[in-house]
Amino acid sequence: PGSERRADAYQVAAAAAEAESGDSDPGGGPHLQHISDREFPDDLALESNPSDHPRASTIFLSKSQTDVREKRKSNHINHVSPGQLTKKYSSCSTIFIDDSTVSQPNLRSTIKCVTLAIYYHIKNRDSARSLDIFDEKSHPLTREEVPNDYGKHDPDHKHIYRFVRTLFSAAQLTAECAIVTLVYLERLLTYAEIDICPSNWKRIVLGAILLASKVWDDQAVWNVDYCQILKDITVEDMNEMERHFLELLQFNINVPASVYAKYYFDLRSLADDNNLNFLLEPLSKERAQKLEAISRLCEDKYKDLSKAAMRRSFSADNLVGIRRSNAILS
Repeated sequence: PGSERRADAYQVAAAAAEAESGDSDPGGGPHLQHISDREFPDDLALESNPSDHPRASTIFLSKSQTDVREKRKSNHINHVSPGQLTKKYSSCSTIFIDDSTVSQPNLRSTIKCVTLAIYYHIKNRDSARSLDIFDEKSHPLTREEVPNDYGKHDPDHKHIYRFVRTLFSAAQLTAECAIVTLVYLERLLTYAEIDICPSNWKRIVLGAILLASKVWDDQAVWNVDYCQILKDITVEDMNEMERHFLELLQFNINVPASVYAKYYFDLRSLADDNNLNFLLEPLSKERAQKLEAISRLCEDKYKDLSKAAMRRSFSADNLVGIRRSNAILS
């Protein structure tokens, strides 16, 4: 409910912006379009945008495949042994599962995967297209002087992970928010036709986290709260960056359930390709009962969303009529 109210607020802001530019109905009031009715440029067909369409491949996974293939090829040529197998496999007597599900992802593992996706975005970028609002030289996040060659050195995965983990820990954000952050990031890169690179990655990631936390979490973090985390940034700078981010997204902050699920499972594939294995433990009776309780809770939640979808077209990603099987425990 909280995320829907914020989504409506952003749509009202979009309508106000259109009214200022003269895009209003004959009656004199602003013409407020549903987000699904907003027009997209021809070269931004919905089917080609992974952040909009569930069948489009995620950008981060395709960018990571080059490195994965090269690593496998190198290991094969140099006869590198995979080493001791640490991954556990289920058998007839024991089932190994991790504590991460699509409805309740593991926070630490999800942040690791999301930051790895950002790392591949930066490492395998097509060029260095950027905008001034995201440039750290023009809008520094700290009082420390930004070196002249700040745009020439790619950050490693650990550096990106520490930056994102600090924000999520201080603001007490959820794992779901991390996945939505990645959705908004790829949507920004596609819509604005820019690249995430060493000179802008921190501000782009910060803007995506800021927006995702407001849309996704019911207890949203205020812009001024981020100023307490990043001591040297001003509220005015945060507000300006949020406004530009929304305008570049064309106020499209909708994340369908199918797109969210696609990003979750693609992040798991990314983790598997890079040996970021989720911690596996034997399935006990207590954990099975906990999973069943989570399944029932999510089923009740989706029923509520289905009712809301009947009142608001295209909301909740057409959840009306979806069949779900009951969890079976033996």
